[in-house]
Amino acid sequence: MQRTDSWITAHYLDGMGAAEKTNGRILPKDMAGDRCVWVQLNINEFAAQLWLREESRLPDVVVQALLADETRPRCMMVDDGVLLNLRGVNMNPGADPADMVSVQIWGERRLIVSVQRRRLRAVNDVEKHLHDGTGPKDVGELLADLSDSLSERMSDVVAHINAQVDELEEALVDESAQQNRSGLQELRREVIRLRRYIAPQREAMAALAGENISWVPALERQQIRSSADRLTLFVEEIDLVRERASIIQDELSSNQAARMNKIMYVLAIISGIFLPLTLITGLLGINVAGIPGAEWPWSFATVTGLMILCGIGELFLVRRLHWF
Repeated sequence: MQRTDSWITAHYLDGMGAAEKTNGRILPKDMAGDRCVWVQLNINEFAAQLWLREESRLPDVVVQALLADETRPRCMMVDDGVLLNLRGVNMNPGADPADMVSVQIWGERRLIVSVQRRRLRAVNDVEKHLHDGTGPKDVGELLADLSDSLSERMSDVVAHINAQVDELEEALVDESAQQNRSGLQELRREVIRLRRYIAPQREAMAALAGENISWVPALERQQIRSSADRLTLFVEEIDLVRERASIIQDELSSNQAARMNKIMYVLAIISGIFLPLTLITGLLGINVAGIPGAEWPWSFATVTGLMILCGIGELFLVRRLHWF
């Protein structure tokens, strides 16, 4: 939540794009007036949980859903209200964007209750618009603006991931990508975590846009549908990133195998050159009598020269046969 010292915040929409903000206990009568009310709860606080159970007067199934641990995105209709579990990228300082933050929402004609465990900047964006007087005018528009803000924040993360893959591909061309193997593995893990929530969120947003909710006008449903289409594009881009990362990984493994084969080939050539020389030194090194030249002073120099000539001849033969 934006404020950690307050477990509950209410925005009373004025129908013109602004809202009156209050902190403190909210009574059921405060949510039953003519104005639309947006209630935000920091569910980490026991007081917020108690308020939901005993004072909110929301249906039991809704209360249980709002109190549940962070869940995958979904959309469920309850009478004339809608229950949403959505996710947003974690843009908090020092956090991993793929560690997505959940926001659980209950919406009805004049009331919307949102529950969070951690701060979510997409929600803060909607709050800022209300403070500036350019925010939503009713609950339907609030849902549409919130879904649009969540998608907008995701676009920056997806663009950053695409840029990372471009850098890895460029490094691969420059034959310097071996140093980025750990970065590639981390990128693949991040993409998997993102897709785990973005794909079901697309389905949830599409389901919300397809529901015939009386208090969500057609224009807002179209905006929500546009957000769902945008999420579809994100899923496609993430799938493409996964394929590109897999190709980079295969190319890295292929390059590494080629380098190892080249090294082993060079070692085999060197071993082949020195094998006859090793045979000669082995024969001359045995400790038996009768070896020719054993008493001749120039025998060591002569044998050494012959071995050098033999090594040069073998190297010339290898080059002539294009083995190396």
